[in-house]
Parts: sequence; structure tokens; C-alpha cells
Amino acid sequence: MDHLFDENQPIYLQIKHRLCARILRGEFKPGDKLPSVIDAAMQYKVNHNTIQRVYQELVRDGIAVPRRGEGTFVTETVDVLETMRSELQEDFLRSFVDQMLRLGYREEELAQLVAAYISQSQQNRTDREE
Repeated sequence: MDHLFDENQPIYLQIKHRLCARILRGEFKPGDKLPSVIDAAMQYKVNHNTIQRVYQELVRDGIAVPRRGEGTFVTETVDVLETMRSELQEDFLRSFVDQMLRLGYREEELAQLVAAYISQSQQNRTDREE
């Protein structure tokens, strides 16, 4: 799996966001073991120290729990996961809005653009299913 990284943001933060998204999608459920540092480093094609930092951040944020000799596991604390969901939502929305404003779009246009995009995406999915 090739991973492209944005050069404007630290790689460890991008990997952290990707792992959080996988947790939110249910790929890693509460209590599930995360890949070992070495396996994750190979998967993301980064140095194992980068993954170690990602896991340290996840633990610091309460999203993951280390178990000596066993690995790192997704927290089973639902409140922490809900907070993570809200924070990621806000981060992604802020980034999207900021970028669109820099491109010259007005705030009033954004809701219409998103609605049109979603509608087109749904149509494309329907067309592929037929």
C-alpha cells in the first residue's frame, strides 16, 4: 500500500489521523490490538521511530492503551472515541473551509458546493451499481 504524505504537515500527524479514521470506521474496534510498531512502519513505509511517536501521541490522547509485552490497544472508553470523532471532524472541516476560502470561494457557496458534490457522488455510485 503506497502512502502519499502532505509535505506541509508532519508525517507522524498524518499517520495519526489515518489511524484515528480507521478506528472511527470500525477497522479497529475498542479493545482491538493495533499493528506492531514494525508492522505499521512497513505498512506506511516510514521509520519505526515515526510510528512509535504516533503511538505515543495516541496513548497521550487516551485513544490507545499500552499493555506491557502485548502491544498497543484501542481504548474501550467510548467518551474518548466520541471526543476524537468531534475533534477530527472540526479539524477536517476547518482545513476544508480554509483551503476553499484561499481559493476564492465565499462561505455562502460552500454548502452548495458540498451538497452538489454529495449528490454527484451518490449518482456515480448508483450508476456503477447498475
